This record gives sequence, structure tokens and C-alpha cells, in this order.
Amino acid sequence: MKLGLINSAWAQAGKGTAYGIRMTKEIGFDTIDIFADPLDMDVKERRLIKHECDQAGLPIVSIACVATGLVDFNPSVQRFSLQRCRAYLDLVYEYEAKNLLLVLGEYIWEQQVIPPKEQWQTAVKNCRELGKYAGDLGVQIALELEPFKLSLVNDVDSMVRFIDEVDHPAVRANIDVSHLQLSNTKPEELRRLKGKAIHVHLSDCDGKVHGDLPPGRGVVNFAPYLREIKALGIDGAVSIELEYSPEPDKIADWVREAYQATDRLMQAAGLRG
Repeated sequence: MKLGLINSAWAQAGKGTAYGIRMTKEIGFDTIDIFADPLDMDVKERRLIKHECDQAGLPIVSIACVATGLVDFNPSVQRFSLQRCRAYLDLVYEYEAKNLLLVLGEYIWEQQVIPPKEQWQTAVKNCRELGKYAGDLGVQIALELEPFKLSLVNDVDSMVRFIDEVDHPAVRANIDVSHLQLSNTKPEELRRLKGKAIHVHLSDCDGKVHGDLPPGRGVVNFAPYLREIKALGIDGAVSIELEYSPEPDKIADWVREAYQATDRLMQAAGLRG
């Protein structure tokens, strides 16, 4: 697998798009994932991203999208969210990327008022529609497992169930290692994602709350997870996801630390290549 970085690490530290892409290449990453909303970008930024990635020789693997409106109970919000996600999928195609990393929403009102089953079915229906659109473009959707109590997809069981109910080959799974730690998911449970997982996020955490840290700064025992990921035979990338650096002025050191630690882990697991 290739080793990539989600470019939001740079943006959170106030660094420009071009700087972040160039530094990603300079540090040694093979690929890059882009966190950018096509509805918020002007044409200059849209072209800048692809131009800089091409110039650096950094293939774009994934574009990240948070689309909680897909499970909103208001039909108008769902329609807008579908339209917005289609714009994201167009951008995946335009950038010659592989997948749209899709974050679904949560059950509202503590699963009261609106039956949880109804909200689940809404998500399945809308993701099936997006799967058809993605399939026509020749790209895929990678659903992210969110380790929060009320997230629709928050463990391997719900991920498998959701993908099976959507029942479209373009809708697959993302594996986020720190999220697995936070959801108390054992490494061997990943075997259920054979043929379903297409992308990987990697970061560390304190084991209690969400926090995308460089490996080694938290409690995650990566080796067992990486062994299981290797056995899945994913033809894709492991992308490092970093949250806000405690020292934004030293963001390059923060990213470099994460790169070096992840490279060692992947090499030890026979995953980098």
C-alpha cells in the first residue's frame, strides 16, 4: 500500500494549499488526500490543487466529505446533501482520484422522536443513490466508521450491515485505526471487511476521546491492526490523519514525525510498497 497524508493537517495550521502539497511531497509521502468542499472553492483554488499535485507527482487518492444532511429528516436537506455529494464525486473524477471518503451523520434526539430504523433506512437509500452515481463515474465511496455513541456506522458490525443493505459495489468501507481503538474493536474483527474495505486512515489517540495524533503519542497498538489490514489485500493507501498541532508554527515537524513513525510501522508489517 502507499503512504499518504490528508492535507487538512496543513490547513488547520494556517498554511496555504500550495505549501502543504509541496511539503507533503518533500517529507516523502507517496499520495495525498484532499479535504476541500467543491461548493466553497473558487475556480482558482480548484485548479491550484490539481496543478500542484501534478507538479509534485502526488496522486490524489481520496477526497473527504462530511455529509450529515444525508440522514436529516427534512427531504429538502436530503436533496441538497445528495446534490452536494454528487459535486464531490464529480471532483473525485476530475482529480482522477479513487474514492470519496464519506462521513455520515448521527441519530438525532438520542434515537427518540424519529425511529432509529427510519433514519438508518434513509441513509441506506441515499447512499445507494450516490453509489449509482459513483459507479457511473468509475469511482467509489469509502464510508468512515465514526467511534461516537450515536453515529450510524460506529463499529464493524454496523459497517458490514450498512454496506450489505446498500448493496452497491461502489459503496465500500474505510478503516480508521484510531477509531477502531476508540470503539473497542479488536483487530481480528477487521476480517469481516474482506472485500469491503478500500481505504485506510491512521493516527493515534489517548484511548478515551477522539484525537488524531502522530503514532507513538497515544495508546494504540498498531501492529495487530496493520497485520489484519495487510491480510485484507487492499489496493489503496494508508493516509495519515492529523488534528490540530499543539504548535502550529512547527506543523512541518508534526507531520514529519507522523510520517516517520507510520513508515516504520508499515515497513515492519510489510505494508509499504
